[in-house]
Amino acid sequence: MSAQRALLIILDEKIRSDRLVLPTLPDIALRVRERADDPQISLQQMADVISQDPALSARMIKVANSAFMGRSIQVNSLNQAVTRIGLSQIKNIAIAMAMEQLFVSQHKQVQQQLDRLWRDSVQTASVAVACLQFYKARHRDCKLNSDVMALAALVHNIGALPVLIEAERHPDVFGHPAFMQVLIDKIAAPVGLKIIQSWGFGDEFMPVVQHWRSPRSEPEPGYTDFIRLAAINRNYYLPELAQTLLADYVTRELVPVPEFMQQREIADTYQDVRALFN
Repeated sequence: MSAQRALLIILDEKIRSDRLVLPTLPDIALRVRERADDPQISLQQMADVISQDPALSARMIKVANSAFMGRSIQVNSLNQAVTRIGLSQIKNIAIAMAMEQLFVSQHKQVQQQLDRLWRDSVQTASVAVACLQFYKARHRDCKLNSDVMALAALVHNIGALPVLIEAERHPDVFGHPAFMQVLIDKIAAPVGLKIIQSWGFGDEFMPVVQHWRSPRSEPEPGYTDFIRLAAINRNYYLPELAQTLLADYVTRELVPVPEFMQQREIADTYQDVRALFN
């Protein structure tokens, strides 16, 4: 039996029997989420929680000072950063900034795949948030939030993570990148759904993980649509499907033109979001 076939059988069986090991959120992300859900928490108390992780603290100050936040006066402390970002956005942004900690392996080939997966996720988040910001500037009644969009984009393909970790036990499969992509496309959606359910993420994340690969018409623009725009930008879909989908998004004014990444406003925001992860 080939290594590819063996891995597919193992993954199918573990998914059916609910034995596939799912990743857990970093401890600091769990603590931030728990405290952010407390309606009585203060900004000072939230800063105290984040301060337990120096790397996350530095990133939150970077976010607060970023062009994306649209502020020119620099903050110098975590307390100031948390105040500027605000409790309404802090949870999703903090979790997003901590997510990279999950994409780690001791196996060189697996780490290369995880690095690629993280880069794709950051690219997706940058494009999706930029397009959403452009849309919201012209549709003031849009209720979608940029912090939710960023986190949704970072987890849209999270189901690929345990697939790659499981494949670590079958190093031969990494010599077949086409097979790995087919395997991820086959399994990542149901596995990703299990992951975000186990993490206690809200309902708005479910359709992103489940449906971004399968373009479908929605009555109102949602987070999944902006993930699909990012997928179009990185040539995920077949050309004919991408053109059809993009034409629909232009008609519905999600983006102004098919070459939407050449629009100055979208391109600038894209660069601002990407800078947050550098």
